[in-house]
Amino acid sequence: MMRISETVKHLIIINVIMFIGTLAIGNGTLFYDWFAMHFPKNEAFQPWQIITHMFMHGGLMHIGFNMFALWMFGSPVEQVLGSKRFLFIYISAGLGAVALQVGYYYFQYLPMEEQALSLGASPQEIIEVFKESKVFTAIGPEFNQIYYATMVGASGCIMGILAAFGMMNPEAKLMMIFLPIPIKAKYFIPGIIILDLISGITGQSFFSPSNTAYMAHVGGAVTGFLIMWYWKRTQFNKNRWDL
Repeated sequence: MMRISETVKHLIIINVIMFIGTLAIGNGTLFYDWFAMHFPKNEAFQPWQIITHMFMHGGLMHIGFNMFALWMFGSPVEQVLGSKRFLFIYISAGLGAVALQVGYYYFQYLPMEEQALSLGASPQEIIEVFKESKVFTAIGPEFNQIYYATMVGASGCIMGILAAFGMMNPEAKLMMIFLPIPIKAKYFIPGIIILDLISGITGQSFFSPSNTAYMAHVGGAVTGFLIMWYWKRTQFNKNRWDL
């Protein structure tokens, strides 16, 4: 059995503590209100949520699957890179994930906001409609769905680690639970990213729940890939930044 590395172990502990806190404190909503990543135009948004959402999860299967993936891929990556570099990729991938997901939300939201303004609504009136749980009938419920969207989970971080694992072990054979066929990491991981990208654009879910933040997966994976690509490119550069 693979030995769990130190940083991975501590990350799992933090995630479990946050999950228990979510269940035990405030009837399951208080931690979500405080620590889940809210859409920045929502008044519930707070700057610390950019980090804290990475340690929040929406259910037992969600945290179970993510922590299993963190152990399985994170431990070998940390053992090669060391704890500082591993943690740098992990947090950076989480930031890349939230940046792409929120950016995609803005890409969808801003045209609808402009449409509402063109219909005569003021910015304050738009917020008041959201507060009263009303819908701009001329625009549709998607306007409200983005405003109230929340994001939780370590998936973006783990996708970055998965990308790093694939670059370190391109010939390793991986399998999905729903597709028990061994596929080399250099094909498997890009395939997963492409499916997430298609799901994010079309709304068509392949293997994940329909409420998955697909663009966060893509953002995390791309961030992890770029960091590893840069490190491999500069590994013989004496002036590189060592963590």
